[in-house]
Amino acid sequence: MLEFDVNHPVTVMINETGAWKTDDGRVRISGGRVRVESGAPAYGVQLIYETRLRRGARIFGDAWERAYGELEWRGIVPERLMPWYMHIDEGEAQSFIGVMTQPNAFVGFRAAAGAITVDIDLRSGGGPVDLSGRSIEACVLTAEFNCNEPAFAFQRRMLKRLCPAAKLAQEPVYGGNNWYYAYGNSCREDILADSEFISAMAGGMGNRPLMVIDDGWQKHSDISVGDCFGGPWEGNPARFGDMGALARQMTDAGVKPGIWIRPLYTAEEPRSGWAIMKTPRNWALDPSNPEVVRYVRETVAQLKAQGYRLIKHDYSTFEVFGHWGYQVLGRRMEGGRPMADKTRTNAEIILGLYRAIADEAGDCLIIGCNTVSHLAAGLFQIQRTGDDTSGRNWERTRYMGLNTLAMRMPQHRIFYDCDADCAPITNEVDWRMSAKWLDVLSRSGTPLFVSVDPKKTGPEQKQALREAFSRAAVNTEPAEPLDWQETTAPRIWKSVYGVAEYDFDAFYGYDAGDVWWR
Repeated sequence: MLEFDVNHPVTVMINETGAWKTDDGRVRISGGRVRVESGAPAYGVQLIYETRLRRGARIFGDAWERAYGELEWRGIVPERLMPWYMHIDEGEAQSFIGVMTQPNAFVGFRAAAGAITVDIDLRSGGGPVDLSGRSIEACVLTAEFNCNEPAFAFQRRMLKRLCPAAKLAQEPVYGGNNWYYAYGNSCREDILADSEFISAMAGGMGNRPLMVIDDGWQKHSDISVGDCFGGPWEGNPARFGDMGALARQMTDAGVKPGIWIRPLYTAEEPRSGWAIMKTPRNWALDPSNPEVVRYVRETVAQLKAQGYRLIKHDYSTFEVFGHWGYQVLGRRMEGGRPMADKTRTNAEIILGLYRAIADEAGDCLIIGCNTVSHLAAGLFQIQRTGDDTSGRNWERTRYMGLNTLAMRMPQHRIFYDCDADCAPITNEVDWRMSAKWLDVLSRSGTPLFVSVDPKKTGPEQKQALREAFSRAAVNTEPAEPLDWQETTAPRIWKSVYGVAEYDFDAFYGYDAGDVWWR
C-alpha cells in the first residue's frame, strides 16, 4: 500500500559539485515545506521515500510547460520523471503527491516499485545556484493516499489544493487568432476583416469575442524569411501602421483586441548585459537582469495603453533554456543558458518575470504560451497547455491538441483557463476532421480560439462557427474525457451537452465517420 510521511524521507541527497552525497543538514522539511539552507552552491536536492506500489498501478504526471502529445497514464517506469505532481491509481485507491504552485525550484517525481523519489532542481542557468547566505523554501509538498474516489474528480480536488488562489478570466474566453491560416502573412486590412468576421460569427452576444493578432505584426517581421523576429514591439509601419489606432478599429468592429509578443527576444541589438544568446538575426534577453524585466513591463504597459485586452506571452522558456521544456528541464546538470544572476534559481528568476508581467497587465488578460505551467498558475488567467495545432496537418492537431485538452482538463479553472490551442479551418485540412475538433473544443468549457480565413469559408463552416461560439460564450462545467486512462487521444467526452464519441482517426487514411451521441 502506498503511504509515507512527506516530512520524513529515508534518504536526503544533495548535489554541490556534480556528484550526489548524503545531506549534511542543509535540507530541512517541516509541514511539507522543503527549506534549503545557505552554504556551498547547489545543483539540486533529492528526497527518497520508502513505500510499496501495488502491481498494476497506473501513474500520471504533468508537463514542465506545454505538453507535446506525451501525457499519459503508464505503468511503473522508474526512470520516468513526472513534473510537479504524480497521481497514482492502484485500482482500489487513488494517491497523489505534488508541490504547491509558484515554487522556487523545478520539482519532479519518480516512482519505482519500492520507492518514491522527489527531484528538486535548484540550478541557476545550467550551473549551481549560489545562495550567498540565503536560505530558500524550495517547494511545499502535499500528499493524500488511498482515497476511494473517481480519478478525474480526485485529481481536480488535489490540484485545487496545489493552487488555492487562481487568477481567472471573468468571462468565457473565445474568438479568433490569425496564425494558422496566415502564418505571419497578414496586414492591417486582414486583421480588420478577421475582426468583422469573428464579430459576425458571435452574433452580437453580450460577451464580445477576442481577435488575437499573432506573430508577423512587429516592426522587424520578414515574411520571406519564414522565422519569427523579436522586438521592439512596434507595428510594421508598411503593413500595420499605428497599433493603437488598429486596436480602436478592432474594438469598433465588435471584438476585444488581443496581440502576441515574444518578450525576451529582440531584433535590435540590446544594451550591454541584457543578452544571454545571439542568433543570426535576434538576441535572447536575460530575465535575471532587472533592466530586462523593466523593459518587458514597459512593453506590456504600452500594449495595454494602446487598447489590447489580451496579451499572448510566448517563447520565454525557450529563451531561458535554449530548448523546449521537455528537452531540458529535469535533466540533472544539463541545459540552461548562463544568466547573470547566479544567486537565484531558475524558478525564482522566471517567477520574477511572470509576476512583473501580471502586475503590469492588471485586468488585461495574459495567456502564457511556452511558459512554465506550475509557475504561471495563479498569475496568468490563461495557459496554452499544449504545443501548436496546425492549419496544414490534421495529425498534428489530433496529436498535440487532443492530448493536452484531455490530459490537462483537470487543471481547467483551477490553475487557469486551459487553452488546448486553436481550431484551424483551412482548405489544407479535411473539414470533416476540423469540424470535430471545433465541436469537442466548443463543448469542453475551455477557451475556444478559431483560425479561419473569412474569404475561404462557406455556409457549412459559418454555421458550425456560429454554433460553436454560442456554446463557448457561456460558462459551463469542464468536460470529462471518460477514456483518458486508456489512451493518449481520448474519444469519449462527457459534457453538459451529454456523452459523445468522436472518431479522430482519419490520419490513418480511411473515412473517420461522424460523431456518435450516447
